[in-house]
Amino acid sequence: MIRITRNISIDESEIHEDFIRASGPGGQNVNKVSTAVQLRINVAASPSLPDEIKTRLKTLAGKKMTEDGVLIIDARRYRTRQRNRSDAMERMIGLIRKSTETPRKRKKTKPTLASKNRRLETKKQRGEIKRMRKPVRNEE
Repeated sequence: MIRITRNISIDESEIHEDFIRASGPGGQNVNKVSTAVQLRINVAASPSLPDEIKTRLKTLAGKKMTEDGVLIIDARRYRTRQRNRSDAMERMIGLIRKSTETPRKRKKTKPTLASKNRRLETKKQRGEIKRMRKPVRNEE
């Protein structure tokens, strides 16, 4: 069991790992050894995640989530499988933890009287600048 929060933990059987060849650091091994990790978890079918977390996770994940509800995390930052594996796992846990936080509701506010006055004052100044740019008429 992978512990996400106090209440939420995911069974390791829900997570599937694929090792693929990575571009980037690795020297001569880059073309021979599959060190990059592709972590997959089916969020839509996961019994350990509540529905509200699934919906927030879908918006947070963006392109990392497929239309079928599968979260895919690629890790190819390091040269070794183990470090890439732990990096992918940390990123997945962090993303799920972030989705457990309920967003605060926005409180509607009105502009203060001082901010209204400042706005009107800058509009007057701007209008005065534009009025001064006009050619001067000779009234004879």
